[in-house]
Amino acid sequence: MESIAYRLLPPAAGGFSDLFLDYVDAFQRVRPLFARGYRESGEFAEVIRLRASDGADRSALLEVLREQNTAFGSPARTFEHIALLAKPTTFAVVTGQQVGLFGGPMYTVLKTVTAVKLALHLKAQFPDYDFVPVFWLEGEDHDFAEINATAVLDADQRVARIEYLPGGSLPERNPGPVGELVFDASLSAAFARLEADLVPSEFKESLLATLRGCYREGQTFLKAFAAWMNILFEDHGLVFLSPNDPRLKRQLSPLFTKEIEEFPATSQLVISRSAELEQLYHAQVKPKSLNLFLFHKGGRYLIEPRETDFSLRGTRHFLSRDELLHIARETPEQLSANVVLRPITQDLLLPTVAYVAGPSEVAYHAQLAPVYQHFGVVAPVIYPRASASFVEERLRRAMEKYDLQLADFFDDHARLIARVVGQISEVNVDAMFGLAAQRMQEALNELRFGIREVDPTLLSVLETVKSKTEGNLSGLKDKAHAAQAKRNEVAVRQLERAVNGLLPDGGLQERTLSIVTFMNKYGPELVRWLMSELDIASFEHQILTV
Repeated sequence: MESIAYRLLPPAAGGFSDLFLDYVDAFQRVRPLFARGYRESGEFAEVIRLRASDGADRSALLEVLREQNTAFGSPARTFEHIALLAKPTTFAVVTGQQVGLFGGPMYTVLKTVTAVKLALHLKAQFPDYDFVPVFWLEGEDHDFAEINATAVLDADQRVARIEYLPGGSLPERNPGPVGELVFDASLSAAFARLEADLVPSEFKESLLATLRGCYREGQTFLKAFAAWMNILFEDHGLVFLSPNDPRLKRQLSPLFTKEIEEFPATSQLVISRSAELEQLYHAQVKPKSLNLFLFHKGGRYLIEPRETDFSLRGTRHFLSRDELLHIARETPEQLSANVVLRPITQDLLLPTVAYVAGPSEVAYHAQLAPVYQHFGVVAPVIYPRASASFVEERLRRAMEKYDLQLADFFDDHARLIARVVGQISEVNVDAMFGLAAQRMQEALNELRFGIREVDPTLLSVLETVKSKTEGNLSGLKDKAHAAQAKRNEVAVRQLERAVNGLLPDGGLQERTLSIVTFMNKYGPELVRWLMSELDIASFEHQILTV
C-alpha cells in the first residue's frame, strides 16, 4: 500500500505537531512523557496485568451499557461484547469523538476502524483474554458550533458545508450537553442542502434514506449519531457509552470530590508537565484551576474558584466549597469533566487497555501521565489512529497525463499548476524569464564597472534602477504566467478539481469531509472495504485508490 510520511504533508493540511511526528517515527525522543509505549507487546501486557488485578466492580457499567445500547438499536454482536465485559479477563479498546452531524469528519470512521482492528489484533496476540471495541460518545460538550455541521464535495469538487440550525440560527445561549439536543423541523433544510450538493450516483437515494432514518425530527444528536455508526459498523459489535448517566457519575463521585478538595493540585501537575514539555514541543491543553463543569438551568458551565467560593463562568451563580462538595458526593450527575479529566473518567469507568487517539489527543496525553498517577487510574496505551486519503480516478489520470507523482499534489499547488502549464505550453515562461534575468544581471554588472570610472556616486542610482527593473520583470513574469494559464484554462481547471478532491480547501479529506461524500460515490460497502484495506500498524498517511 502506498503511504506518505506525516512529515512530508503540508503543515496546513493536517495540523500534525512536532510532538505527534516524534511520537509516530521517533518515539524514544518522547518516551519519558508518556506512561507507556504503543509499539511493543510488552506495554500492552503490562496494562492487561494491572487491569486484570484491579478487582473493579463492573456491574453498574454493564447495566448502563445494556440499557444505552438497547436504546441505540445496537446489533446482537454488541450485546455479546457487553456480556464478555462481565469477565475480568475482558478489556476495552476505546476511542471516542463528539457526536457531529452525519458522523462528523471522516477521521471519526478512521478512529473507529483502528479501534475495531486493534481489538482483533490484541485477541490474536493475547488469546487468553478478550478485547472489545468501545466508542465513548462525547455528548456532554456544550459547544454546539463544533457538532452542528459537516461537509461534502459538490459536483465541482468544491467543499459544501451542510449545517443544522435549529430555528434557522445558532443558539444564543449555552445549550448544555449537545448530545441531548433534539432535532426540530429545521433538519429538513440540512437534508435539502445535502441532497443538492451530493453528486448524482446510483447510491444517493438509498444513502439519503438511511441517513433520514437515523437523523429525524424528535431524535437527539446522541442517538442519531449512534444509530448512524451502528449502520456503518453493524458487523463489528461496537459498544457505545455515554458518560452522562447518574449511575456512572456516582462511580465518579470520589474523583470529583478529590478534584474539588485538592484543587488546584491537578492543574499544578499539568502545568509542571507542560513546562517540561514546552522546552521542546508545545502544550496542547491548558488546565483550569478546577477541571469541572456544572450543569445548571439547562447549560453546562465551567466552575471557577474565587477568593472564598466558586462561580459558574458567564453567570451570577455562586457556590460555597461545602455546597460544591455536597454536589460531588450526593448529586454527582450535575458535574462533568473538562478535557483534562475526561480521559481519567473514561479509564476509571472502563477496563481500558488502549485508547485510539488522533494527533491532538496524542499530544495532550503527554501532559496527563502525572494526572493518572494522582487519581490512581491505570493509564492505557495511547495508539495513533490510522490516517488516509482517497485517491480517485481523476487524480490518477492527471498523474499519468502530466507525469506527476502523488507527492507533487501535496506540494505547493501554485507551483504544481505552473509546472503543468509549462509542460503543455509552447513557451516555457520560467526559462524565458530566467534567461532574461541572467542577461539583465550581466548587462548591469558591465554598467557598474563603467559607472564606477565615470562617477561612483551614480552607483546608488544604478542599484535603484536594478531593483525597479527586477520588480518590473517579476510582475511581467506573473502576468505572463496568468495569460498562459488562461490559454490553458481547461487543463488548469481539471487539475484544480483533482487537487481539491485530494486536499479540499487545502486540508486533508479526513479532517474536512464526511464519509458520506465517498459512500455516495462508492456505495454502502465502503466502510467494510476500509476495514480490509487500512493498515493500523502503518504510522504514515495511507493512500487508498478507489
